[in-house]
Amino acid sequence: MFATGVTIVTARNAAGEPIGLTANSFNSVSLEPPLVLWSLSRAAASMPAFANGSHYAINVLAAGQKALAERFAARGIDRFAGVDHQPGISGAPLLAGALATFECFNRSRYEEGDHVIFVGEVERCRHHAGLPPLLYHGGRFYTEHPL
Repeated sequence: MFATGVTIVTARNAAGEPIGLTANSFNSVSLEPPLVLWSLSRAAASMPAFANGSHYAINVLAAGQKALAERFAARGIDRFAGVDHQPGISGAPLLAGALATFECFNRSRYEEGDHVIFVGEVERCRHHAGLPPLLYHGGRFYTEHPL
């Protein structure tokens, strides 16, 4: 029952192919140095690529990207087919239209319970002012409504 933003974490696997998944377990850790975290199930098929890779990107989704969030949460499909993206400074895919992107060095990992917590050192970030965020709460997607 905790409202969160919605992200898609992207990287390249050992063969150089793009990988990505929807995650709402994203949080700021530190401003100096700039650190963020996210977590991934130990059972995730993409775990080896994220655990062994040196870089990834966190794409914070805008309100109009609900279909993209659902696509990157689906199984058994080519998640990047027809998705507009470009490589970041480390090669991790940056998704077009994202509210913000954080390009991260895979600094450390912590195995806790059935998940691994990834701490990334932000090497570059960008944002698009004025775009409303995509939110997730109670199993449903929402957009912001100013108070």
